[in-house]
Amino acid sequence: MLNVHRAERADRLADALAEVLAGPLPDPFAEEVVAVPAKGVERWLAQRLSTVLGAGDSGDGICSGVRFPSSARLVDEALAAATGVDPRSDPWAQPLWSLLDVVDESLGEPWCAVLAHHLGAGPDGDDADGSRRGRRWAAAAHLSGLFASYAAHRPGMLRDWAAGHDTDGTGPLPDDLVWQAHLWRRLRERLGPGPSEGLAEACTALRSDPALSDLPARVSVFGPTRLSTRSLAVLEALAEHRDVHLWLPHPSPVLWAGIATTAGAAAGRRRDDPTTTAARHPLLRSLGRDVRELQLRLPTHVDVHHAGPDDVPETLLSRVQRDLRDDTPPAPGAVGADDTVQVHACHGPARQVEVLREVLLGLFSDDPTLEPRDVLVLCPDVETFAPLVSATFGLGPGLPHPGNALRVRLADRSLRQTNPLLDTVALLLELAHSRVTASQVLDLAATAGVRALFGFTDEDLERIRDWVARSGVRWGLDAATRAPYAMDRVLQNTWRTGLDRVLLGVTTSEDHPVWLGTALPLDDVDSSDVDLAGRLAELLDRLEVVLAALDGEHPVGHWVATLTDALDALTAVGPDEVWQLAQARRELTEAAEGGSSTVRLADVRAMLADRLRGRPTRANFRTGNLTVCTLVPMRSVPHRVVVLLGLDDGVFPRTSGIDGDDVLARDPRTGERDVPSEDRQLLLDAVLSATDRLLVFHTGADPVSGASRPPAVPVGELLDALATSTGQPREDLVVRHPLQAHDARQFVGPRPTSFDPVSLAGARQAALPREPAPVRRALRPRAGAVALDDLVSFVENPVRAYLRQRLQITLPGEDDEVDDALSASLDALQEWAVGERLLRAGLAGVPTPDAERSEWLRGTLPPGALGDAVLGRVSGRVGPLVAVAGPLLAPPARAVDVRLDLGGRELAGTVNGVRDDAVVSVTYSSLGPKHRARAWVQALALAATEGTGRAVTVGRYGARARTSTLLAPANARAVLADLLDLYDRGTAEPLPMAVKTSHAYARARAGGDVPEQALDQAGREWTGGRFPGEQEERHHVHVWGQRPPLTVLTDPGPLEDERWPGETTRFGVLARRFWTPLLDAETTS
Repeated sequence: MLNVHRAERADRLADALAEVLAGPLPDPFAEEVVAVPAKGVERWLAQRLSTVLGAGDSGDGICSGVRFPSSARLVDEALAAATGVDPRSDPWAQPLWSLLDVVDESLGEPWCAVLAHHLGAGPDGDDADGSRRGRRWAAAAHLSGLFASYAAHRPGMLRDWAAGHDTDGTGPLPDDLVWQAHLWRRLRERLGPGPSEGLAEACTALRSDPALSDLPARVSVFGPTRLSTRSLAVLEALAEHRDVHLWLPHPSPVLWAGIATTAGAAAGRRRDDPTTTAARHPLLRSLGRDVRELQLRLPTHVDVHHAGPDDVPETLLSRVQRDLRDDTPPAPGAVGADDTVQVHACHGPARQVEVLREVLLGLFSDDPTLEPRDVLVLCPDVETFAPLVSATFGLGPGLPHPGNALRVRLADRSLRQTNPLLDTVALLLELAHSRVTASQVLDLAATAGVRALFGFTDEDLERIRDWVARSGVRWGLDAATRAPYAMDRVLQNTWRTGLDRVLLGVTTSEDHPVWLGTALPLDDVDSSDVDLAGRLAELLDRLEVVLAALDGEHPVGHWVATLTDALDALTAVGPDEVWQLAQARRELTEAAEGGSSTVRLADVRAMLADRLRGRPTRANFRTGNLTVCTLVPMRSVPHRVVVLLGLDDGVFPRTSGIDGDDVLARDPRTGERDVPSEDRQLLLDAVLSATDRLLVFHTGADPVSGASRPPAVPVGELLDALATSTGQPREDLVVRHPLQAHDARQFVGPRPTSFDPVSLAGARQAALPREPAPVRRALRPRAGAVALDDLVSFVENPVRAYLRQRLQITLPGEDDEVDDALSASLDALQEWAVGERLLRAGLAGVPTPDAERSEWLRGTLPPGALGDAVLGRVSGRVGPLVAVAGPLLAPPARAVDVRLDLGGRELAGTVNGVRDDAVVSVTYSSLGPKHRARAWVQALALAATEGTGRAVTVGRYGARARTSTLLAPANARAVLADLLDLYDRGTAEPLPMAVKTSHAYARARAGGDVPEQALDQAGREWTGGRFPGEQEERHHVHVWGQRPPLTVLTDPGPLEDERWPGETTRFGVLARRFWTPLLDAETTS
């Protein structure tokens, strides 16, 4: 007898099931069978039954002697008993590999033209388009899934196909799908008759001979919302001589009664379903298709409704659930809004998790009886939210936020996330037949198993990253691996050339144009780096061997062995992680089980991608922790607080689209699977399973632009129902949270919404009255000797000198970034570096071809003609510089030690590069104020030491060379003393004296401009034009803020002891004071 038990909540069904199971079976040794839809439901149901079965007054019972298979497994076992075919040996249980062989054999036949075109096969089935042949396994897996779906939902269609009739079960098969019937028949020839063909005979056998199956006299199926045609037929046959109990969570007994008269009919077309609009409540109409269609499909049965209590307190949640139960449209203003149903709109996923934490802490604070085990967080995209949840919850006690003490259990994680070795396998499959980019290999090196084998520490990985960036590695193991991309003539920027540079850098430096083969030494590879360089070389050598093996077309067993060998070659695990290796090997073996076909890499990728997806396990649920999982494993399981996290538009419900190959999707029948409808049913189940509160979180605003975003459509429908029931505008029912956790709105009012003490401190600080920045008070001047290099650094950038030399603050520079693409052009700084190296080589007498070859080997130039263009342009500018500077550098260089007493202050240091009586310097840069300021200080120091001195600086002026000659005056000591006074002032406070800006002002004033005109010239240098101005220099930004106006320099007035005729600003006084003597002493050519 088929007994259908209904209730609005699964806990009532569980209690009724316990009463049934409390009655003993006729066979005392028989095991109860309760089929469940998911592992999470199994765990919950077993715990729930244990409070009743064998329990005393204290509820300390036990759930024993109960088996919990899935409903599909229950049906398979019954059919196996009726047919005598063991599922473990049934070829139709795993037809994929056989189907793959059939596909290969059939590609040349006319009826298979559609599939052949998809797989890139030629007219005779040959490999016409190799790039598409990698679709074989994925296509076969897709077709295998479709055939399994046909067998479950339309077994009659497959019986027609077996008889040679190409139908869809009710009428002719569409012409573009007829090839599937041919393909299935070919597969049938190989495997024999399919299970769907013998379904009717098997059901007849179960009816006539109940002893065929060893199932007990009582069988239960708990919690389904959809059952296939095959499952219903088998359950009906079992019910002929057994008590089959079907325990259905159904939202509305009223709706059930309303469509009961049409139930039990054969599955008709979904578009002809007369009950589509039978529900009066809009949520039942839009969300409850699955349970409604299941009722229509049920065979004759005994109907039992397990009603719940009616004395439920009146809340918004209970009102919604009552309206659903009674199938009553929401009555306007029937209930007031409260916090039992909450919809939270946030700025993106990360903010959703932060707000969830605060809301839950509020609930735990308000209700001491509420525990983490009472909260269930359902999330349609666990992989996106899992790292955010881990970072926000459960970091352990002792941290500032009380939410860190919450215990959180993440379920449904993919195997890549839970087993690092399987993540390594996935990375290797991505690397094979790819460009093998710099970032891909660095990611591989950072995986746990690879780090363990090669001993890479965090510092090692940072060092390797620096090498990769500086050696120019972009992509490709070597030039040969670039052949598929027609780039094998470009030798540079591969891992091989980059590694050669690192290894050669161990023995020599980059200063000399010495190369070995195609490798130029890499600078800054110390003797202490030898071991790390060796380990990196070993990793790359092993990786090359592994990737070479991941090629070609091989039997699937060969691929498994290759991947297993790859793990042995590239990873290691500690004693506590041995399970990872065992699991990885098991997963690889099981993925290939039953297969002997030859497959390609793309097939292996597709094969393993399915196995590495998230799979719930029984141990992940009902552990006493706050559980986060997808919507399926704990569907319908009641919890005091049910949270729906990440119900964003475009994410929920899943949009599968129409599968053009799916016969069922062309003209679906009632009861057949529809993914969006399945997700909508899950939302309805969640609404009904919440006993105290329902919390919904979605992205309501873009975290970058702040633009409003709508919720998922089903959430909007829920909000419409809530708005009607409360009589309030829909927008008033949504709690919109600010972007930042430290927003003051989180902490105001009688009930602050945040428990974060750190954010509170930030909010308090932000709420303080904004006061003008305090006036900087100058520090006391430093006593003691001044290093010549410090003075030079000061005149080049006074603010930088103040931060570094006085405050000991060194701002971080721009790190070399790893780039995966070959450069098509160079930015200004990169091109300058090329020019500076070519200039140094030219001045050292290195032949131009050798210097240019060094640049090619360095890997900084764009490939081919693009690099030739850069070299041609830069070399054309270097030539004049070498021609002008060569004679100046002909005299031997000497160093002059400086030790001067300048009015009680000592200046000490060394002037290098002195040739005869001149300090000579050459730069590829355009000759600018910084170079001249440096040369001026050196010329003064030389003259003060030796009695005479000058500085000659050669730089660019467009494409030509320009020479600045600075002749130190006779009073060089007095000028140096004045510079030391400026230095003391500049190291006591940041002086308003940017070098380019002050030079422009002083030059304009020296040329006769009035202060206003001179300030216009200075402003151009400060704000910039084609290139950034000095206002964006990082030291200036650190002192004066982002893009400070020129007024930060020009507003302050001069101090009492700072005067210059005609100047009313301190900026003007300091600019004239420093630059006037220099400009008077300078000649240019």
